[in-house]
Amino acid sequence: MKLIMKFGGTSLGSADKIRKVAKIVKNHSNHNQITIVVSALSGVTNSLVRLSEQAKAGSSEKIAIELEKLSGLHTNISMNSIKDTKIKNEVLESISSTLDELRRLLEGISALTEITSRSRDLILSFGEKLSVLVVTGALKDTGVNTKHFDGAEAGIVTDEEYGEANPLMSITKMKISKTLQPLLSKGIVPVVTGFMAKTQTGNITTLGRGGSDFTATILGAALSVDEVWICTDVDGIMTTDPKVMPNAKTIPQLSYSEALEMTVFGAKALHPKALEPAQENKISVRVKNTFNLSGPDTLISNDQSVDKGEVAKSVALIKDVAMVNIGGASMVGKPGIAAKVFGTFAREGINILMISQSVSEANISLVIRRKHLEKAVNTLEISLLGRGFVNRVNAEDDVGVIAIVGAGMQGSQGVAARVFKAVAEKGINIRMIAQGSSELNISVVVKEKNCEKAVKAIHEEFRMGKP
Repeated sequence: MKLIMKFGGTSLGSADKIRKVAKIVKNHSNHNQITIVVSALSGVTNSLVRLSEQAKAGSSEKIAIELEKLSGLHTNISMNSIKDTKIKNEVLESISSTLDELRRLLEGISALTEITSRSRDLILSFGEKLSVLVVTGALKDTGVNTKHFDGAEAGIVTDEEYGEANPLMSITKMKISKTLQPLLSKGIVPVVTGFMAKTQTGNITTLGRGGSDFTATILGAALSVDEVWICTDVDGIMTTDPKVMPNAKTIPQLSYSEALEMTVFGAKALHPKALEPAQENKISVRVKNTFNLSGPDTLISNDQSVDKGEVAKSVALIKDVAMVNIGGASMVGKPGIAAKVFGTFAREGINILMISQSVSEANISLVIRRKHLEKAVNTLEISLLGRGFVNRVNAEDDVGVIAIVGAGMQGSQGVAARVFKAVAEKGINIRMIAQGSSELNISVVVKEKNCEKAVKAIHEEFRMGKP
């Protein structure tokens, strides 16, 4: 079997966990061709974000403290996860050299007190550059024949959208196949940094937060693997957050479309972008618990089968959102209002999560991230109010979005009615509703104080926690 195994930061959070990962890889590499993708160690990317801001501010003392913390973390984990003295010393030397490189970069930015998106991507890439050294060392210590690469060295080439770069798949596939396939044929396990890549001119880019999942499926597409395993700290993708519903269960099978809906609406086990290369190349993705590999998991594939009587598979919740309402009689019959709103938000870098428009055309409601609310309202007031387009813009910052997802909803009558009934019986008012043409998702907005109660009601109504 040909596998990609991606291990996230929660799977690499301690020396014991890294030793466990090394044993897992060793056991599976005996009879399979395996490529490993690693994220930064838990908490390291956040540390690098702080370092980038400290460098921009010229805070040399804070930089020194943060670098010392990074050094201590990686040194300590290496010391305790690698037993062989020679391997350990080689890893420690490489960590020291990599941190020196990061230090020089930060000193240059501090001198200018200015940082570009390109420089920020370069800083953020160091988390994976450091973790791959530790993991590779632990693998060698366990007896695995391995070689490490950063994403750029492996062959991932992207556009120049720093922070959210997009792979150029044709050239990427050729480069990855040329770099990694010969190693796999010799029984060598490549270990590749997630999250990072390079442009055609050689500049480092990043794939967005959670981009290591994306790296895994890009590699999977290039190497034509049988499956991509996303190894995390949960037993697959759940029917809902088990902290909200203790009887939430693992969903055994999802289609690409269902999984995409769920990841967009808060399922944290998988990055939404990761599904694109998997779907295009018909590669199955399996979400597994690193420390419970034989336990329940979720298989994501092209299969959109529905169990008898199953309508909805999952109910997801997003809390950090706000609702913006745009209204006015002058909107009726006037083309292009929505386009003006979208264009205005696009220029400000504000993403719209959900939209609904009344049949009368006199009102448009939008859901955005709460952190963008003030900028969104100010921008709309400046661009639309008093210009013959709208006469009011107001907002609600105490709401949440609940999304009900499942292929069984397609063609099923009365799904929305069951959602309304379930929440109404709990005394909850729905502020907004939207459904896509695919009928895979119904999304509703309720007051934030009622979110968890609504999730419980919908979860019970559609019997998602039942065997």
